[in-house]
Amino acid sequence: MTTPVRLSPVDDDSLPEIARFLHENLNSGLSADDWARALVPTWRTAEPTHGYCLRADGVLVGVYAAFFSERVVAGRERRVCNLAAWCVLDGYGAQGLRLLRALLSGGAELFTDLSPSGSVVPIDLRLGFERLDTTTDVRPNLPLWRRRVKVVTDQRRIAGLLTGRDAEIFRDHAGAAAVRHVVLLVDDRPCYVMYRRVRRKRLPLFAALVHVGDTALFLRGVGPLGAHLLVRGMPVLLAERRIVGSPVGLSRTVTGRPKLFRGADVEAGDIDDLYSEITSVPW
Repeated sequence: MTTPVRLSPVDDDSLPEIARFLHENLNSGLSADDWARALVPTWRTAEPTHGYCLRADGVLVGVYAAFFSERVVAGRERRVCNLAAWCVLDGYGAQGLRLLRALLSGGAELFTDLSPSGSVVPIDLRLGFERLDTTTDVRPNLPLWRRRVKVVTDQRRIAGLLTGRDAEIFRDHAGAAAVRHVVLLVDDRPCYVMYRRVRRKRLPLFAALVHVGDTALFLRGVGPLGAHLLVRGMPVLLAERRIVGSPVGLSRTVTGRPKLFRGADVEAGDIDDLYSEITSVPW
């Protein structure tokens, strides 16, 4: 007889088991403890779960971890589901789609998939997801300093410099494991920048921008930011045009890795990388 496979939500009590499963089967570069911490959002959310899982005879055979948030997108508050980490054991691939369907039918109004594997992209597209434009400027980080630009890294100072939406974003992500925060003071005017260290060809030498608060000021301060990153072992900056707003000088342009979204009355320009695995999971 075929063993029944049971679908259930991932709650706080099951997080240690889920984290071990992801460590052993998806990315062993993160310890089980790191996975467990990363899957708990640093922002407030009304959602009590962290995705869905599959069990056969009580044994975990599949997980789709997700991050939920309540955010104002395209002018109104929406429940957002970020599809984060999908892993199903061999022999249960057909059952794995149950995880995705459960998330898509869970009541969220907007879905993002910001780091899908190559095999997931066509599945998303068949389900009505749309591609984001991931055109990216690749810029060498050079030792360029400017007297009128200061790079602030102390989180207490950053908290005091930011106001409005940037202040809220910083509070929600200050403890997120995958990102770092700086404020560029350009003629004493603050530009909030969030970035993460990423690997390309297994080399952790790249800094990818996640959020830029003031795109005009950023372009004036990108040189000193690059110098700051260079001395921290990141000689290359990856700047997606949709995050930066315009081309970055001294760079070459490439097509970035796929990112997708699905939502009614939402356009690609409304989507960012915040409140997601991009900010939370330091793979």
